[in-house]
Amino acid sequence: MYQHLLVPIDGSDLGARLVTQAVRFAASLGARITFFTMREDYGSTSEGALARTLSPEAFSEASLGEANALLAKAIAAAGEQGVVCDGLARTGARAYEQILEVAAECGCDLIFMASHGRRGLKALMIGSQTQKVLAHATLPVLVATVEANVRCSAAESAVTIIKDEHRAIAAVCSGLREQAALARRGEAVDDGFVASMLHYLRAFPERLHHPKEEKFLFAKLVQRHPVAQELIATLEHEHEEGGRLLAELEQALAGTSAERREGGAAVALGEAIDRFVDGQWNHLNTEEKMVIPLALEQLRDEDWSEIESAFRENAGVGRGSDEDEAFRNLFSRLMNMRVGRRV
Repeated sequence: MYQHLLVPIDGSDLGARLVTQAVRFAASLGARITFFTMREDYGSTSEGALARTLSPEAFSEASLGEANALLAKAIAAAGEQGVVCDGLARTGARAYEQILEVAAECGCDLIFMASHGRRGLKALMIGSQTQKVLAHATLPVLVATVEANVRCSAAESAVTIIKDEHRAIAAVCSGLREQAALARRGEAVDDGFVASMLHYLRAFPERLHHPKEEKFLFAKLVQRHPVAQELIATLEHEHEEGGRLLAELEQALAGTSAERREGGAAVALGEAIDRFVDGQWNHLNTEEKMVIPLALEQLRDEDWSEIESAFRENAGVGRGSDEDEAFRNLFSRLMNMRVGRRV
């Protein structure tokens, strides 16, 4: 049976659903995954050429694009299921050739990809490339039933958005955990990087994601299944506790500068990070393993329509809006910074 899957991904909702399917499939086989994505060749564009001349630093950041962010979320999804995985990004065009080359280089024995993907200028990964992979591959290709021209149910769409947001939170927490490891070893922590990650956690999950869960997903579940009240109360308490631990972590970071943080202060910072991250991972695991399956079982179509609309519109802030784009850009920047600061 297959032991190593190559999974090409992009940043669409379809790509997020593909990750979920691929992780579930790999877990059933006991296989590992290499996630692969393509970066646009920013340097070959007129905008990129100008940016390279005017601001090499800005060019360097823009050329990284979203690839590290996409891979970080996919790796978080695999980690949640205990699937061994890696991530790889390449720059260029002719995606199908890159997919086949990477599959050979990594020793993959199956390519797991979707039949459709992004359209237009960002269609770098899946779509027409699938047909070319099928035509040229010398190893098996499994085409997942993630169709761009078939609208998924409101429940599927809502769960995809929720899980994608969970993966972003988990990826940021992994970046914090890496900085905690530095602190415990007595090495310098990048305070600016940690502060940026805390800002993201304060601005996104604390102020947007958690309130949406409570107002829509949790409330609907309790309404349809009152037995879930105790579980939901626990999760809402964990939201409050997470906010408290985040404040504690912000205080620990601000209390001493990196240059003056020694011994006990460094250990205390590492421990504060670990307490916060442990709480977040336990909370996300409960939602993924208990709340979402229970909601899929108990909620009605009209409930899911309201939940999907709330998460997609983000209480008046639409996905694709300026604020949503700002969060996407911040997350991408954090994941690019994380790659450059690997422990």
